[in-house]
Amino acid sequence: MVRPVPICGGHNQREWPWGNLQGRVALVTGGIGGIGRAISERYASEGATVWVTDMLDEDDPVVTELMGRMGNSMRYMKLDVSSEEAWTAAERAVRDAGGGLDVLVLNAGIGYGAPVTETPASDWRQVMAVNTDGVFYGMKTMAPLMGESGKTRRGGSSIIAVSSILGLVGHAETVAYSASKGAVALMTKASAVEFATGGVPIRVNSIHPGFVRTAMTIGAAEQRVAEGEETALDDFVTYVTARTPMGRLAEPEEIAGAAAFLASEDASYMTGAQMVVDGGWTAW
Repeated sequence: MVRPVPICGGHNQREWPWGNLQGRVALVTGGIGGIGRAISERYASEGATVWVTDMLDEDDPVVTELMGRMGNSMRYMKLDVSSEEAWTAAERAVRDAGGGLDVLVLNAGIGYGAPVTETPASDWRQVMAVNTDGVFYGMKTMAPLMGESGKTRRGGSSIIAVSSILGLVGHAETVAYSASKGAVALMTKASAVEFATGGVPIRVNSIHPGFVRTAMTIGAAEQRVAEGEETALDDFVTYVTARTPMGRLAEPEEIAGAAAFLASEDASYMTGAQMVVDGGWTAW
């Protein structure tokens, strides 16, 4: 069952008066928290109807609490991105709703850090299933519907894959995560070329965030604090900020701004591009 979900609200709510996404329909995976939530809020604020998907049940308190804030500009759908069958059902629900699909944000992902020699095969497979297979299934399943919608849009429809700076540069103890995000970067380029040369009106671009202040980024450090390692979070933030030329973590809304641009007609000549939003991390 699909129900409207309100995502916007609270003291961080902003109004984006220009409405570059007015009348568009978007689907955002991993849309309940962190970067996905910020993108969903931004899109709705710019006039889009947003299908917010995540792994929570629709009667979960987090979902039902959010539902009271926004009304019909958002709809919630539970979606396991690692399941092709779940994607097929999601495509059917969006198609049956009759509004087409103009924007697909493939944001759902899981973090993982461990030395390569200590990474169990089961953990490797889980990271790949969510971070890489989820992007592949999303592109494969939604492309026909988006191709139809793209015929009426300047620049066509827009697929935005959320990769990472760790899909561009190496970092110790991130072999599974980096491999998954590096795959997303080249899947984006390959599909962008395929669609453009085949006359399919879909642009495909990737966003590569640096370290963003989200539960996934700082959750492990917070857990160590809870276990008695009092300085773990401060140590992590100090490490990241020292390595980042701008000297801070990003806020989710800053990644959402990049996603709003790529979804809009302002980016009508962009496809196969990598948009890096990292405070200068990869410039060093």
